[in-house]
Amino acid sequence: MTDSDIFNQPYDILIAGGGNAALCAAITAARAGASVLVVEAAPKAMRGGNSRHTRNMRVAHDAGNDILTGPYPVDEYWDDLLRVTGGQTDEQLARLTLDRSKELWDWHQQQGVRFQPSLSGTLSLGRTNAFFLGGGKALLNALYLTAAALGVQVIYEAKVTDLNITEGVFHSAQVQKEGEVFPITAASFVAAAGGFEANIEWLSEYWGEAAQNFLIRGTPYNRGEVLRLLLNKQVQAIGDPKQCHAVAIDGRAPKFDGGIVTRLDCVPFGIVVNKHAERFYDEGEDFWPKRYAIWGRLVAMQPEQVAYAIIDARSVDLFMPSVYPPEQANTIEELAKKFTLDPQRLRTTVEAFNAACRPGTFDHTVHDECHTEGATPPKSHWARPIITPPFYGYPLRPGITFTYLGVKIDAEARIIMHDNKPSPNMFAAGEIMAGNVLGKGYLAGIGMTIGSIFGRIAGQGAAQAKHRPE
Repeated sequence: MTDSDIFNQPYDILIAGGGNAALCAAITAARAGASVLVVEAAPKAMRGGNSRHTRNMRVAHDAGNDILTGPYPVDEYWDDLLRVTGGQTDEQLARLTLDRSKELWDWHQQQGVRFQPSLSGTLSLGRTNAFFLGGGKALLNALYLTAAALGVQVIYEAKVTDLNITEGVFHSAQVQKEGEVFPITAASFVAAAGGFEANIEWLSEYWGEAAQNFLIRGTPYNRGEVLRLLLNKQVQAIGDPKQCHAVAIDGRAPKFDGGIVTRLDCVPFGIVVNKHAERFYDEGEDFWPKRYAIWGRLVAMQPEQVAYAIIDARSVDLFMPSVYPPEQANTIEELAKKFTLDPQRLRTTVEAFNAACRPGTFDHTVHDECHTEGATPPKSHWARPIITPPFYGYPLRPGITFTYLGVKIDAEARIIMHDNKPSPNMFAAGEIMAGNVLGKGYLAGIGMTIGSIFGRIAGQGAAQAKHRPE
């Protein structure tokens, strides 16, 4: 079947986006009897948005099983979410997400997705996060195979360039492929096209020149075109445009698409300094899976959006190995020169930190008693003097995965219009609506959970919407 053949068919549902949320919506709608067209901006080899880079999703469960250890009750999940968001979340939507997360591993396995036994050691996520066997690409391959078996049509390297919406009702869209524009009429529309993190010009509207120094560790195809169209069509926005899932990644990573391998997990084991060789935040505030996502924004707020993680020989084997080797030196001054830091300033910072460390039993698996006294900022846990050569360092940059500015939805994943009324036939799922749940901060794996839950809800709603009278 040619692209023209695909475009010329009638569809019940048009879905913009080709990641996990979009496929969850497509499969759910197709199983409900709807005909579905998925429009993916990326080429087939790069399909799947940021789901391509994922490894796991965070799911509540009442008992351990062959995938996860120990219980992870909804109440604990809720407490974790409140902690990272500071309470900036829509409680109804958040609780819905966490409650229904228990369904996800069964549902995904029914679609052909496979999980691997829980991991241990440096990842510290064996209790809370279910890991996809083969990672994000394997997840997507399974979902695309299932979608194809159900008759879902997918068109690649195509963009939704306009939406015909009147009084909150979707009528049709324009889809562009290879310079040709195709009108698509459908009974309902699902927006699952991600955020705008790969659009540096849009990021610059909120971050100024600093945005030029950001690295986008996610897909380069999330440029926010569908989000912009919706916001220009009387759709209600939600989320702080400066908030995003941003982690500290290796400063040597590529500008786009570096993926999860560019993340560095060494922060809790040493100190982090800016270009002036000064510490700027508590490196031991909490476990890395709960706090790693704040470091992207922290680095983004430093001069020239750069920082450096400094550890010694005692810590180099305590975290997940990095894709780029660390810089290594026999003295702090030598290490400073490799990063063009002032050697004496870095020496002074390290010595001040070392002097503030209090004796204790180091244990990186718990909130241990190793902390600082008199240091600014303090280090709450895992504070050990950096004294054992060789010394190691990594350059850090803010690595953005996705932005939180999105479209407001209700519990049925219906898009909310400016008049506070839900659209009868427009739905949203995934990163384009994640800001409803994530006012700020991030929990490892929750992005996939939000996408899966609301993808399924959106698919169900869109399938039902096709039967509604005009």
